[in-house]
Amino acid sequence: MSNYIVVNNRKNWKFNIPGVDVISARDYLLEEEFIKKRGARVFNLCRSYRYQSTGYYVSLLASARGHRAFPDINAIQEMKAPHVIRVLAEDLDGAIQKNLAHIQSDTFILSIYFGKNISKKYDRLSLQIYNLFQAPLLRVFFSKKGDKWRIQNIQLISANDIPPEHHDYVIDFATQYFSRNISRVKRKVNAPYDMAILLNLEEKTPPSNKKAIEKFIRAGEKTGFNMEIIDKDDMHRLAEFDALFIRDTTSVNHYTFRFSQRAEAEGLVVIDDPESIIRCTNKVYLAELMNHYHLPSPKTMVISRDTLESVVKCMDLPLILKQPDSSYSQGVLKVESRDEYIEKVLTLLDKSDLVIAQEFMKTAYDWRVGIINGEPLFASRYYMAENHWQIINWEKKSKSHHREGRAETVGIADAPQKVIETAIRAAKYIGRGLYGVDLKMVNGKCYVIEVNDNPSIDSGYEDAVLKDGLYLKIMQVFHDRVRQYKEINGF
Repeated sequence: MSNYIVVNNRKNWKFNIPGVDVISARDYLLEEEFIKKRGARVFNLCRSYRYQSTGYYVSLLASARGHRAFPDINAIQEMKAPHVIRVLAEDLDGAIQKNLAHIQSDTFILSIYFGKNISKKYDRLSLQIYNLFQAPLLRVFFSKKGDKWRIQNIQLISANDIPPEHHDYVIDFATQYFSRNISRVKRKVNAPYDMAILLNLEEKTPPSNKKAIEKFIRAGEKTGFNMEIIDKDDMHRLAEFDALFIRDTTSVNHYTFRFSQRAEAEGLVVIDDPESIIRCTNKVYLAELMNHYHLPSPKTMVISRDTLESVVKCMDLPLILKQPDSSYSQGVLKVESRDEYIEKVLTLLDKSDLVIAQEFMKTAYDWRVGIINGEPLFASRYYMAENHWQIINWEKKSKSHHREGRAETVGIADAPQKVIETAIRAAKYIGRGLYGVDLKMVNGKCYVIEVNDNPSIDSGYEDAVLKDGLYLKIMQVFHDRVRQYKEINGF
């Protein structure tokens, strides 16, 4: 993929950066070579990005041509809206307070060049801001009120705005940036597409174990992808890829959701997509969804502070209480008495204005049906932990076979037909992504407990029947979607 730096006038360009072509905005906007060019990254360093200016049109037309612009039109518009900046900057609050705590004045200006600052101590904060706005040259204005720092304003700047004493730093930072992209292109010559797998290597209960990730990588390479593992600091690199596979526990108020949003905006095929994350990670939404589509599920009520007394009048104890954004059975509580119910539900309501109460159904195991693109992948029985009502006993401190119940995967044809059919029906109301549908069978009836995005796929467990074929099926879905996207958009 070609890299272009676009400036108003090439004669005024003072930087010699290997691995990138510097072109004028006029040439980029009007010359046939760039109008027809496929697969380009456009680093827009024009003097102005105001509405309908030359700089504005460079980013706008880059999008129309299927080029990846930095900054893109969304970033240009976002930086004009103070309320948007405040919302986006909320995620950075901890880093801002930590990095600026030593500054004695009430104002501070941070210049960010290709994700870096001339002072290494601000590199981490600079990268985090760059990940949110992804413009090559940024200037961030901070102000302090009391002991609290906040972002006052963020400006896109042109090459002309760089102080002469910073020129050598900019050349160094840009050279590092583009040389990294060049080396990556040289290594990736065997496959037509590029996929990133987002991982958190420090996560204690990841969605896939190490061996499963290795199998995903091999399957991706077999189906036509150059595979690369990325982490939470690599959001600015998403434009280098055609697909993103999130194998990190997802949440809306989390960097995984921002990765998903950014990837989708960049035109990547992404699993989990933002809509699936929103729908699956909130159990209040799932309860409403199941009720609306008449999906069989345990009796469920939504609790608020105004309705908490009415729940115990309508439902029998014991009850299951669920924090809306809980995952891996954490934030899920069983209450045996009214007093315990009041105590636990008030604790949960401190975190969320709404909480779920669900009928308790005792079973030896839950069914989990893995589904992608509306088709079943695997059917597993997850047995309850020893002397416990959940699959994982979080009260046990050490991870052992006594803490987790055993898992058993069977062929799709060997699972109850009602379980498979109900799982497929539940998943279709979420989307066409990769889901794990949890169900219970009680007295011959099938009940949907919840639909999970980002389901567990561990080597030796969920792949026990299909083996490597499980990973190939998932990667084939990615490949087909990327190819289709490229064909539709003429890339």
